[in-house]
Amino acid sequence: MTVADARTLWRMLRGQPAAASLRERLEGFYAPQAGHYDAFREALLHGRRELVARLPIHPGMRLVELGGGTGRNLDFFGERLAQLGRYELVELAPSMAAIARRRAAFRANVCVTETDATAFTPAEPVDCVLFSYSLTMMPSWFTAVDNAVAMLKPGGVLGVVDFHVSRAHPAAGRVRHSAAARFFWPLWFAHDGVFLSPDHLPYLESRLETLSCEEQLGPVPYLPGLRVPWYLFIGRKASPMG
Repeated sequence: MTVADARTLWRMLRGQPAAASLRERLEGFYAPQAGHYDAFREALLHGRRELVARLPIHPGMRLVELGGGTGRNLDFFGERLAQLGRYELVELAPSMAAIARRRAAFRANVCVTETDATAFTPAEPVDCVLFSYSLTMMPSWFTAVDNAVAMLKPGGVLGVVDFHVSRAHPAAGRVRHSAAARFFWPLWFAHDGVFLSPDHLPYLESRLETLSCEEQLGPVPYLPGLRVPWYLFIGRKASPMG
């Protein structure tokens, strides 16, 4: 374990500070660890590369990432990033947005907007919206999903990858987590302002046509034997004619 990792773990153990606004809580938690955020989270935030690889990219498309953090997902696009007409990264925490701006500095089609994902409105409808381990950090996550769907063009695609837990009685074909997992993981993550919900997938599936959905377990750094549940979802907004 490096010194930087130890400091990040200490920040996580201390949890998210109490503050009046979500912006202040996020900044208080992430500002001290922003410089090491990507290196530490690389082994914890599973499925990001896979989600980006599955997005239907076509030349000139407009993409919005809500809660884009440090902009790490930009790197997962590789050469496909240059095909995009515009990539707008929306992030509320100033320290994370600052790193995203540095990462986007030499990418002419990428811009960073510092605002709340539930309030952001693009200049025109977009082809794709992306949430990557950000939906669980939004108290009004359902409003964020509604906002994402509203900004999509008919036929546009929404991609989400995040932690979650299942319902006690999930829909047919969905994973059912044990009662212990459904209790432990929400309690574990809530300390850091991350709120796992059994309603994410059902709500996403109610708003969009499901193109891809999978539920997996991934290892947790420095905690051998623990495997955290996460999901990957891609859905399409219905056209006016259905």
